[in-house]
Amino acid sequence: MSYLRQIKVHTKGQTGTLFVTDDDKTAARLRDEGEAVLIYFHERNREQDFSGFLFGVEEPENLEKDYVEKVYRRLKGLPWDILETKRCLIRETVPEDVDSFYEIYSDPSVTKFTEDLYPEKEQEKAYIREYIEKVYTYYEFGVWTIVEKTGGAVIGRAGFSYRAGYDEPELGFIIGVPWQRQGYAEEVCRAVLSYGWDNLGFDRVQVLVETENEPSLRLCEKLGFLATEELTMGERQYFRLILKK
Repeated sequence: MSYLRQIKVHTKGQTGTLFVTDDDKTAARLRDEGEAVLIYFHERNREQDFSGFLFGVEEPENLEKDYVEKVYRRLKGLPWDILETKRCLIRETVPEDVDSFYEIYSDPSVTKFTEDLYPEKEQEKAYIREYIEKVYTYYEFGVWTIVEKTGGAVIGRAGFSYRAGYDEPELGFIIGVPWQRQGYAEEVCRAVLSYGWDNLGFDRVQVLVETENEPSLRLCEKLGFLATEELTMGERQYFRLILKK
């Protein structure tokens, strides 16, 4: 007899069900019906085909509430809330954020020191969908969206990524011009760094900042980063700075 368990999930004012099963046919049927499915792996179902499923466990009776909610939200396309500061919520990015991103990046002072978005919004949305699937799902971190709690506005982005050729995760951040010079960048970056130390197990983080980007350099200094080298990438000069836990 196959195993089938239903777990009620309460998240963000919504109620749903996470199904746990050890049978590939049951799992496929539930998935095709739009349900969130978690696979229970054991010795007797090793030969079954679960290749189309993202999450599995070996002890389904010992599932933690936080894990259940995260699995449900991922499978239902709902972003994970990463952390909160006094004024901001940092959560995973969703395609619906794109309109706000284009408003933020439309100011030349923002794109002066950072890579621009795709020319077309649908291209950017497709990139974000792929990012959710390939980065958030498998690494459980990345660059996230910053939301102002008071009005719910998307005010920027912050988070971690890995740059080819370097071992340290890299901190990145952007704050829209209307919210600059109000302490948001420092508030968010301090919280994101703490999350990196405490939740992701980082012990060193780097930033690469263009030598002419004085506001970012001042912020990195306040955060405790120390410059280790100056390097050239393309036609631009950068300082590489390191912060140790």
